[in-house]
Amino acid sequence: MHQGQALRDLERAFKNFLTIASRGFPAFKKKGRKDSFYLEGSIKIIQGNYIQLPRIGVVKTYEILPSVPVKNVTISKRADSWYISFKYNFESVPIEKERETIGVDIGINTLATCSDGSKFANVKAYRQAKKRLVRHQRAVSKKVIGSKNRRKAVKKLAKVHKKVADIRADTLHKLTTWLAKNHSTIVIEDLNVSGMLKKRCDPATTSARLRNAHQDIIN
Repeated sequence: MHQGQALRDLERAFKNFLTIASRGFPAFKKKGRKDSFYLEGSIKIIQGNYIQLPRIGVVKTYEILPSVPVKNVTISKRADSWYISFKYNFESVPIEKERETIGVDIGINTLATCSDGSKFANVKAYRQAKKRLVRHQRAVSKKVIGSKNRRKAVKKLAKVHKKVADIRADTLHKLTTWLAKNHSTIVIEDLNVSGMLKKRCDPATTSARLRNAHQDIIN
């Protein structure tokens, strides 16, 4: 990781520790958990799906990249795949809104119900993948710790978890994109997530999903 970015991350971690009650003391990153690193310097996108990175060289991507000057990149690993995100200057184009204001009610059975009658279903990705998750978790528990077979089993389990997270993220992105593009003002309820889950606890519906939906709409 670039030294300057590492120091900025450390400063932000201590600020969060001192100002946010729920944040603990900053800890070192552990290998295998949210693996990522930051690069800046001579970065250039070439031929659409190739990008030149400092210290690494030319890397091919699965998606076509925009032909823009890149300031910096963050490379991260999820399950067995590597992802690259980069920062560049973007000038937004004003879009005509369908209506001025809309209200959004975040629920448990339905992901979101809007004041115009639009409803967004909760995909329940966890429930759909539950059997596969249980099967892979049992396979991991039966393997010897530190063995190659255990690492293979852990990778398979991580891929299923990643698919569940991707389905949830895709659903939230579609909802928030539709809200942002078509409405000038978005009004949402103040959620009592703990109270909602006490009334009905569903493994496919977690407090994290509700908080993520609430936070994504705000952002």
